[in-house]
Amino acid sequence: MGSKLFKHTHPYKPFLLEEATKLIVGTLPPPRFTTGELKPQDVDFCYGSCNGQLWPILDRIFDLGLKYETTQEAVEQRKQFLREHKIGVCDIVESAEREKIDASDLGMQNVVLRDLVGHLKKYPNIKTLLFTGGNSKNGPEFFFRRQLKENGLKLKVISNTVPRIHHLELPFDFNGVKKTRTVRTVSLIAPSGAANRAVGSLQAYKDLKSKNPEFNTVDFRVMQYSEFF
Repeated sequence: MGSKLFKHTHPYKPFLLEEATKLIVGTLPPPRFTTGELKPQDVDFCYGSCNGQLWPILDRIFDLGLKYETTQEAVEQRKQFLREHKIGVCDIVESAEREKIDASDLGMQNVVLRDLVGHLKKYPNIKTLLFTGGNSKNGPEFFFRRQLKENGLKLKVISNTVPRIHHLELPFDFNGVKKTRTVRTVSLIAPSGAANRAVGSLQAYKDLKSKNPEFNTVDFRVMQYSEFF
């Protein structure tokens, strides 16, 4: 008998799809968010892991004064920010199974995806997808490309330097008339500690670091993210 797989389901519904002009798209929060065994500095909301860097990065860009604790106030601060800036969150993975209980994308098996293409067709305000990671296997862009292929659609390269930018010409039906709208996708460097090595290998990062030895991988992401948020 093989060992029993851990069913890793997404604990949060997509947030603010109707009003959003931008959508943050990742995969799954760490398994402890599914089981509800949060750490004291975790926030019970999207990207709330105390090891994650998305909220600390946005906190620095927008000077939000966020709390990092498992309280309703911390959750409300984040929702308020997203509403004000019309930024939604729709991670692309609904559930996956794991042999090893960790947060790695590569460890996901039998992945069930959310219909991101369907959401884009349904919510015309969404102009930009912000992927929290690139096109590596089981990353958000990887799964999105799979969905596009199933729908006979594909991404067109606009910029191939990190963060890579693509355009999607999305067909939709407007009062019986066939039209298309352009959705931009931006593949940000993942806001996780695991991606720090990738940041360290970028020439742009090395150049900035040589000018200022204090400059670190989070500073680099703050620079990168501020352009797109």
